[in-house]
Amino acid sequence: MNVGCTLNCEFSFYLNPIQKINLKQALKHLFLIVSLIAAAGRMAAQKIPQKLPEKTRILFVLDASGSMQAAWEGNVSRMEAAKTILTKLVDSLRNNQNLELALRVYGHRYPRQSNNCQDSFLEVPFGPKNHHSIISKITDIKPLGTTPITYSLLQAAKDFPQNPGYRNIIILITDGIESCGGDPCATSLELQKKNIFLRPFVIGLGLKGSEVLNCVGKFFNSENSSGFNQGLNHAIETTFSKTTVSVELLDAHNNATVTNVNVSFVNNTTGVATYEFIHYLDVNGKPDSVQIDPVLSYDVVVNTLPAITKRNVSITNGKHNVITIPAPQGSIVVKQEERSRNELTVLVREKGKTPTLNTQKGTDSFNYLAGQYEVETLTVPRRVFDVTVTADKTSTITLPTPGMVNFNTIAKGYGSLFEIVADGSQHWVCDLDQTHSQQSLSLLPGSYKIAFRVKEAKGSKYTGVKSFQVKSGKSVNVNVF
Repeated sequence: MNVGCTLNCEFSFYLNPIQKINLKQALKHLFLIVSLIAAAGRMAAQKIPQKLPEKTRILFVLDASGSMQAAWEGNVSRMEAAKTILTKLVDSLRNNQNLELALRVYGHRYPRQSNNCQDSFLEVPFGPKNHHSIISKITDIKPLGTTPITYSLLQAAKDFPQNPGYRNIIILITDGIESCGGDPCATSLELQKKNIFLRPFVIGLGLKGSEVLNCVGKFFNSENSSGFNQGLNHAIETTFSKTTVSVELLDAHNNATVTNVNVSFVNNTTGVATYEFIHYLDVNGKPDSVQIDPVLSYDVVVNTLPAITKRNVSITNGKHNVITIPAPQGSIVVKQEERSRNELTVLVREKGKTPTLNTQKGTDSFNYLAGQYEVETLTVPRRVFDVTVTADKTSTITLPTPGMVNFNTIAKGYGSLFEIVADGSQHWVCDLDQTHSQQSLSLLPGSYKIAFRVKEAKGSKYTGVKSFQVKSGKSVNVNVF
């Protein structure tokens, strides 16, 4: 082959007819393969549903401190009642093929007098079909010591295997509060943020001052064995119930027509977004259903401009939930009378608020919630407009075409530009570039004044002042001296 051939050469020049046919066939096959790969990529892009892991791990953290010996119902102690009910529950979960269990116990190895704040032990680690081992260990437990809840939570973080694809659940059963000076609330929150486990279930057994454990997880206080059984079953049912939601975003007429907006389900304990969905309406105008984890509690954030937050959304476990959120929107467009070579940029803020809500380019249309806004144009000089956004309507701001001003200051120096407004007062616009004696600025039409002193001038009295007018789409030369 000619080594000087360019990329435009016909390779068939160097091939016999049979080779040409084979090459064409090979190219056809290659094209087909590339097309199939591209199609598979498109299909994959459509099939990335966010869903719950199929498998679950439940770690029972059982209080075996000395107070669990106290009588609860007649001659039955809290420990005996807990053993009976927990044993039945573990036995009932044998047939769940997507579940692994483990048992951690605290306060059972050292007497209360020793005040051992590390008396917590993983008695049965996670593993398949370990129900008999857990039941046997529960039977042998004898209450003895103190209540190191914080330490137990920290150790529990190490109990869950690292392999992904599982939901990690803790069910804490206790009749007392932290007795070792730890902070179980802060510890639980930190471990939830690290995705070590989901929000724990905390079941109190006749617990006094129970409100202090509300922040550890979903708290249930039972006054008797029947209440304990209900709380424990509720935790299990919540863990395994299939719960779905759909979000209806309402327009100004309370019709669910708003769509294609990002919706975040935020864990309202940790503040971390757990699910992100771009809202969707089907061909019938109905929002689709998505599955969420009922173990968590949520704030729903609709990421409009500005965002809408619906806090502590009520979710019914095991059912389909419809969440309705008003989100009427209109749009803002900013443009110039004639097209300018300088691209227009504007800042949009909520009326009376300092943070910038959005930065948008001229001629772009953005949707905003119905309400009051301030729009600041990054022109020279800047302009600020009060805008009322009305649902389903467009608010348009039209700016005049700027003019071009060419400054000639003869020499480098120091200068300030001012706009003269209708009442005769002046507003500072900008300072001139000290490194150039000639420069150009694109200015909105209006009256202006420049004050300038050459760098080498020996005194402020050598300041030159020049007034001038800028007209739309026109150029003007300003000679200061």
